[in-house]
Amino acid sequence: MIKFNSTQLPIQAVPTHIITGFLGAGKTTLLKALLKQKPEQEIWAVLMNEFGEIGIDQVLLDKQSDIAIKEVLGGCLCCTSQVSMQVAISRLLSEYRPQRLFIEPTGLGHAAELLKQLQQPHWQSSLSLRQVIVLIDGQRLHEKLWQQHDIYLQQMDVSSIVLISHTSEMQDNDRQALAELQQSYPDKQYHFIDHGHIDLSILDIVLTQEQPIKQNLLSLNQNLLSTRNLTPTLMVQDEIKTLPYHYHQAKQGYFVAGWRLPKVWQFDLDKLTFFLQHLQHYQRVKAHLNTNDGWININNLPKQQYIEFAQRMGVDNRIEIISDQDLDWLNIEKELLDCRTDIC
Repeated sequence: MIKFNSTQLPIQAVPTHIITGFLGAGKTTLLKALLKQKPEQEIWAVLMNEFGEIGIDQVLLDKQSDIAIKEVLGGCLCCTSQVSMQVAISRLLSEYRPQRLFIEPTGLGHAAELLKQLQQPHWQSSLSLRQVIVLIDGQRLHEKLWQQHDIYLQQMDVSSIVLISHTSEMQDNDRQALAELQQSYPDKQYHFIDHGHIDLSILDIVLTQEQPIKQNLLSLNQNLLSTRNLTPTLMVQDEIKTLPYHYHQAKQGYFVAGWRLPKVWQFDLDKLTFFLQHLQHYQRVKAHLNTNDGWININNLPKQQYIEFAQRMGVDNRIEIISDQDLDWLNIEKELLDCRTDIC
């Protein structure tokens, strides 16, 4: 537990880093590497934002007694969760008095609006914003999302520092796309990283008010699509989210479904891997699950399957899927539950 001393000095302007990046760019991996650079005597804080309602990213971070972490779930920080964001930041600052704050918005978040809110006068005495970081998956540069996806474009517009991840997997077409990106945004700093390793000092540059946000690209449609809840075969959502629990929503042009299942439920790792390998039309799968080989973390993209053994067990089983299509969620649920080993 982080101990709070009520006799501490009033809150000072805390160095604050915004780490943006599209789905699967490696923001959480980068964050884990940055947190390892914390001086022993300092307390740092992290605000994580997840598009879905389950909350998995926090589980993926190593627990440290001198790092305070809060999550804001259920959409972009600056849209559906704006009040929650303000409350979470205020509590982090007042309860823990951190010497540094990291904010990781969802990969589908509106970075320009988030930055605009954090530059409001009431935050200026509390937050000392550093230049915004955008993390780009090097092996997906050939898809040129930075030329056509409005959220991706906005992340590029507000950032001053561009970090390129997964560089060892880059192909010639990715390197050509990177050259085009650098020509399109010549005013930005570019750094190449693998496994999240970069010196914090490179990112610790104060954001000045003279650095305006470009507004010459696509405007975002921030109208949320109507939310629709399914009644799953065996799970019903209620106010206290009694387990097992499942939800399904459509918002910001994407569909997201999540499951929280009892901790004692166990999955066959081979069957689970087969299920994930044959899952189609998703943009992202994250999970923290109890298997017959131990607890695992899952962080999958359509062309990148990543499963690792977890350092600690979870309070329950969690899995969340984001797609740009409305999938057959009930059938996906059936296939997932067919992987269980704790039932006859």
